[in-house]
Amino acid sequence: MTNQTLTVGKNAVTFKSFGVDLAGDLYLPEGFDPSKTYKAIVGASPFPQVKEQIPATYGPEMAARGFIYLGFDYLGMGDSPALPGEFKQSRYNFRLIENTWDAVSYLGTLPFVEEIYGLGVCQGGATIASAAVTDHRIKKIALVSGMMAADAFQWTDRDMANQVITASNASMQKMCETGEPDYVAPFGLNDEMSREEFVSAAAYPAMAGETYDYYGRDGVKGPVAVPNYTNMHIGDQPMQSLFSIGEAYADKIVQPTLTIYGTSASTAICSTAFVAKLTNEHEELAFDEFGHVDFYYKPEAVKASTDAAAEFFNR
Repeated sequence: MTNQTLTVGKNAVTFKSFGVDLAGDLYLPEGFDPSKTYKAIVGASPFPQVKEQIPATYGPEMAARGFIYLGFDYLGMGDSPALPGEFKQSRYNFRLIENTWDAVSYLGTLPFVEEIYGLGVCQGGATIASAAVTDHRIKKIALVSGMMAADAFQWTDRDMANQVITASNASMQKMCETGEPDYVAPFGLNDEMSREEFVSAAAYPAMAGETYDYYGRDGVKGPVAVPNYTNMHIGDQPMQSLFSIGEAYADKIVQPTLTIYGTSASTAICSTAFVAKLTNEHEELAFDEFGHVDFYYKPEAVKASTDAAAEFFNR
């Protein structure tokens, strides 16, 4: 139970995970009354985001629809510390799941929380789906532009996947031997590149422009707009992110599930292949007019996804 005085809108909070304090923002709806109970959402953001990106967009939107929303910086990201002896920008897949479980535990200590739901975007979709497999405190999940079934996206070009693994292995070895962090640009996008430089060299040309428009130096939520954010990341991260836990355990998920995606997105297969493996009560909402990154910030796409999630959670 928290002793903190909470007010309508954004509240800075912390909660324990792996023995350290993770930094979060708790969004409360208009007219919030601590003597009443509310439906709460744990939000999960795309790789390699911080709470000032997707959570800062979806938090106010879901609060405006009457929900409590928790967005937070995962271990080693943003305002959350790395573990002693480890390095910042080290967002590891399996730890994301445990951080999410601890976020659910935190929400469960709040006396005004009635039920807890999960809302994940991009990699956050995989995180929420994976966390929900064995955390039935999460009563429903909504997944937007989710990377739940990533095998077809990440492993179809086996040679490229193996090149990524080789580089990741080398990064881990280098850090062990030097004791220093080895930072890389996972998308090939660093904090200084222009849009033209990135698009011309991008490994995924179909998504390059929209990726830069959000994450790039001049992007709406890039390192200039969000000082707490960097595109650079610890180089051994793919050793975990290439495992697709949500896909492997889709048939074990019991919570009602809503999957939202854009049919034109190159990542649509990550949603459709996941839905095909679900055996629970589930719904699929596809938009022809939106791409993958549109759901991150474009008003019409965010409204479509948050309206749908709110209606789904309120049933």
